[in-house]
Amino acid sequence: MSIEIERKFLVKNLNFKTESFEKKYIKQGYLNSDKNRAVRVRIADDKAFLTIKGKSNLEGTTRFEWEKEIDVKEAENLFILCEPGIIEKHRYLVSYESLTFEVDEFNGDNKGLIIAEVELTSENQKIEKPNWLGKEVTGDVKYYNSNISKFPFKNWI
Repeated sequence: MSIEIERKFLVKNLNFKTESFEKKYIKQGYLNSDKNRAVRVRIADDKAFLTIKGKSNLEGTTRFEWEKEIDVKEAENLFILCEPGIIEKHRYLVSYESLTFEVDEFNGDNKGLIIAEVELTSENQKIEKPNWLGKEVTGDVKYYNSNISKFPFKNWI
């Protein structure tokens, strides 16, 4: 069993792109997006994964996560079974003060939404924030990918 500890932030400008050391295209869908668990299939460039995430703690920082690499063809077939609302995004990896931020720039119905996540080793770990990081949205279910797939950014306004 693996525990994921992370914090989420909105991104206020595109400066992260020049600081990025890697960029990948991601397509993901949800086989289950119940509030107590999410089962996701994801293709990231030429690799595919099946991921199960549990319910977050009260702060939204910690939850169970299990992930297994699967065959890309199998993942493509699983998309047929996914709930409506496939997510497509570009993920940029940015190193800052010994941490790696994953910055997701969403496409399609979520175009215009940019969210950064950083995985931590403990809930109390202090982080230095890069200047492009905006408001913290950790624990706000509105910004969970499983929610964005059902309630896309284009409909928020």
